Amino acid sequence: MTAGLSNLTRLATMTEAEDSPLYVTALAKGLSVLTAFGPSRPAMNLLELADATGLNKSTIQRSVFTLEALGYLARDGGSKRYRLTVKSLEMGTGYLQTAELVERANPFIQQLNRQTGESCNLLEPWETDMVYVARFTSHKEMPIHVPIGQRLPMYCTAAGRAYLSALPKEAASAYIERSKRTAFTAHTVTDPGALMALLQRAHTDGFSLTTEEIYVGDIAVGACIVNADGQPLAAINISVPFSRWRPEQVLSDLAPQLVNTARAISSAAKGLKPAGTIKQQT
Repeated sequence: MTAGLSNLTRLATMTEAEDSPLYVTALAKGLSVLTAFGPSRPAMNLLELADATGLNKSTIQRSVFTLEALGYLARDGGSKRYRLTVKSLEMGTGYLQTAELVERANPFIQQLNRQTGESCNLLEPWETDMVYVARFTSHKEMPIHVPIGQRLPMYCTAAGRAYLSALPKEAASAYIERSKRTAFTAHTVTDPGALMALLQRAHTDGFSLTTEEIYVGDIAVGACIVNADGQPLAAINISVPFSRWRPEQVLSDLAPQLVNTARAISSAAKGLKPAGTIKQQT
């Protein structure tokens, strides 16, 4: 089974796991409370948390009490609303401090950042999204702030398409079909046939270019990182604004440097297996 296909079966596997006597339902519910918070919901009361998670009020009360006692949640001032605390960062930073791919890729991405002077990033796949796991920002003006941990859809991002282009066609097509394919801007490509054609081009070129498909004014170029077996592990990208660049300049100046960096990281990561893979089958 390829990395992409195994990644796609994660949700089905989770359904099977829930039927196992080893599955800790209370733990799963507690984690769903922690992951319910985000930019659009930075603070919530119990009723809002119940709505966000789909859990009943009694379960929410117990989960919130426990998470507050452990230090992961705190009341927002004197209100009945709760926020994540700085302690919650431990879960995310633990991954960043132990991920082999991040450790091996960082020196190369930092060098690319120095060469180009632009924002250079490492993204790993999760479900139908790409997640920022390393980021070296530009010292020049950047209108878009993308923090570590930010998730963006595969189908309309340069890194996502680069990753998908390295998968077998049936796996890439399955990702696209499972995606919601929202039109974030007037330039977002959402048609499955058109997306598959873009993936084929990215496979041929060795990189993917997107212009204003998720953020207005943004140009991004992405290239895939693969292991010794050709399995895609992640992708790197360079993101630049239209105020300083044009797509043709990105293609001529940045894409070759990005591809060379992706190859160097692939060589350094050749012994790694795709993260999050449930099973490796031959």
